[in-house]
Amino acid sequence: MSDATTERSRTGEDGVLQRLSLLDRFLPVWIVAAMLVGLALGRWVPGVTEGLDSVKVGETSLPIALGLLLMMYPVLAKVRYEEIGHLTSDRRMLWLSLVLNWVIGPALMFTLAWTFLADQPEFRTGVIVVGLARCIAMVLIWNDLSRGDREAGALLVAVNSVFQIGAYALLGTFYLKWLPEWLGLGGEDVTFSTWDITKAVLVFLGIPLVAGYLTRRIGIARRGTDWYEEVFLPRIGPVALYGLLFTIVVLFGLQGEAITSDPSSVARIALPLLVYFAVMWVVAFEMSRRAGLTYERTATVAFTAAGNNFELAIAVSVGVWGVTSGQALAGVVGPLIEVPVLVALVYVSLWLRRRLTFHTPTTVGSTR
Repeated sequence: MSDATTERSRTGEDGVLQRLSLLDRFLPVWIVAAMLVGLALGRWVPGVTEGLDSVKVGETSLPIALGLLLMMYPVLAKVRYEEIGHLTSDRRMLWLSLVLNWVIGPALMFTLAWTFLADQPEFRTGVIVVGLARCIAMVLIWNDLSRGDREAGALLVAVNSVFQIGAYALLGTFYLKWLPEWLGLGGEDVTFSTWDITKAVLVFLGIPLVAGYLTRRIGIARRGTDWYEEVFLPRIGPVALYGLLFTIVVLFGLQGEAITSDPSSVARIALPLLVYFAVMWVVAFEMSRRAGLTYERTATVAFTAAGNNFELAIAVSVGVWGVTSGQALAGVVGPLIEVPVLVALVYVSLWLRRRLTFHTPTTVGSTR
C-alpha cells in the first residue's frame, strides 16, 4: 500500500467522529440527558405523569404520537423513492440484503430475546419488536462514515421502508405468537392483536411515509434536486433527533418509578441488543464479502442489516401495549446501545477495508 493510500485511510479512520454533526457526535449524551430529565420530571414534579398520561386519543398518548411522527418524517423525506427500480441491476446485493434484514435479523433477535429474557415477557417482546424494525434512518450516517455505497444505501432504505408497511404486522404475529407456540415456548404471557400492530405501523410509518414521499416529489419538482438535497433536507434533519429526545423525555417521565425501582432492567435489555448488533454486522459483512460485493457495497449491506428502526419499534410498542409498558422501555433503550456500537463498527469496517480483499469497483460497478 502506498504512503498516500495509507495516509488517506488513516485520515478516514481518524475523521469519523469529526465528520459527524455536533448533534450526531454526542447522540448518546443527548439520549442519556433526555432520560435523566424524564426521570427527574416523573419523580420530583407532582402531576407530570398524570398530565402526560391523560392527553390521549383511545390508547394513544398525544405527546408520544407527536414525538414519534416528528422522528419519522425527516427520515422518510430523505429516501430516494424514484431510484428503487435501479436495485434490479444488482440482484445479488438486493437478495442478500432482503435475506439478512427480513430472515436472519428477526430470527437472531428472537433467539437472543428468548435466551436472555425468557423470564421477562414484556422486555422479551419489546426486543423482538426491535428486531423486526429494519433501520431506515441512522444507517445512512453509518454507511457514509464507513465509505459505503451511498446510492445503494439510499435504495436499500427505500426498499425497507416500503417492505415494512406490508410485512411488519405479519412478522410480528409470526415471531410473537405462531413460532413460540410451534416451538413449545409458550406465548400466552404476551397479548396483542395483529390489527393493533397493523394500525400502529400505518399511523406511525404510513403517515410519515406518505408525507415524506409527497414532500420529496413536490420539493424536487418545484425547486430542483440540488435545493432539496442541499438546503431543505439539512433544515429538517435535526427535527428527527428533537422528536426522539422529546419522546424519550416523555417515556422516561412516565416510566420513572419502574426504572428507578429496578435499574437492572435497563442492563438486562441492553445485553441482547449488544450481542445482536455485533453478530449481525459481522455475519452480514462476511456474507457480502464472500458473495463478491465490493467493499463499498459490503459495508452498505452490513450496516443496513445491523441497524434497527427504533422509532418504529417504540411506536408499535406504545400503540399496542401502552406508554408505560416494558415493551416501550425496551425500544427506548435501543438507541442508547446502537449509537456507540455502530460508531465502533465504522472504525472496524475502515480497518478491514485495508486488510481484506474485496472485488474491485471496476469488476462490479461500485459507485464510490
